[in-house]
Amino acid sequence: MMAEVQQFPGESFLGRMARISRARVREARKREPEGALLARALAMPAPPPLRLGTFGMIAELKYRSPAVGTLAAQDFDGEAQIRSYGAGGAAAVSVLTEPEEFRGSLDDLRQAAAPLMAFSIPTMRKDFLTDPYQVLEARAAGAGGVLVIVTMLGDQEVAELLACAAQCGLFVLLEGFDEADLERIGGIDAPPDGAAPVLCGVNCRDLRNLAVSRDRFGQLAPYLPSHLPAVAESGIDDADDIVAVASLGYRAALVGSALMRAADASQELAAMAAAGAQAVRGEPCS
Repeated sequence: MMAEVQQFPGESFLGRMARISRARVREARKREPEGALLARALAMPAPPPLRLGTFGMIAELKYRSPAVGTLAAQDFDGEAQIRSYGAGGAAAVSVLTEPEEFRGSLDDLRQAAAPLMAFSIPTMRKDFLTDPYQVLEARAAGAGGVLVIVTMLGDQEVAELLACAAQCGLFVLLEGFDEADLERIGGIDAPPDGAAPVLCGVNCRDLRNLAVSRDRFGQLAPYLPSHLPAVAESGIDDADDIVAVASLGYRAALVGSALMRAADASQELAAMAAAGAQAVRGEPCS
């Protein structure tokens, strides 16, 4: 396994993550054939639907980030954090399942999905997905949605992941980083009425050096596809940042590190959601 996780000369962060992801799929298929996984995924109870409302907050559970290091203390209570997100009115909860850089797992996803059912809030698997097998893993673990990073995938790979997600009734957050990514995402049709939604995410983190540039939210706003709800990702620290992206046309935000570090995640989340909704409606923030 060590040969699979080492850095190759000239390899980008995303390239390394994609390579590791494909290796994980190969190992997982040895443990459970795809047919058996499909049957198990389709037998799961339907996930709660995603409801963004006027402005939706996707709260994130992550124990570590390669950009900032450890985010959770040794005595961190993951279930309490999840319940705080539910009480704070999250539209969805993103759960990191990537094991090498983020120290996540599918068990984290399972453990988050169960308590959130009581709040009718879906979970989203956040990982470097490369194969429909991983979408089935997400549904079998209770997820209601998946992240798909279009930058690291070809059009056919994206289409296969979208088709599998639709089969499983999962919403999809398509993540892009530049104009070319958003052009590709804009070429994807909105799902039919009643189907799980497809979202367009803009990540303002530069994957070459993991630095955040909030200016990219504004630079890329003119390229947001009008037929898909836009989600601002990374670099959002407080309600003022939410107001800024909502004013640019984003209708949701994914926030991880700020909520993981908040003294009261529920209160912080609710304040962000309220600020976003006020900005969308054109009301002055209190």
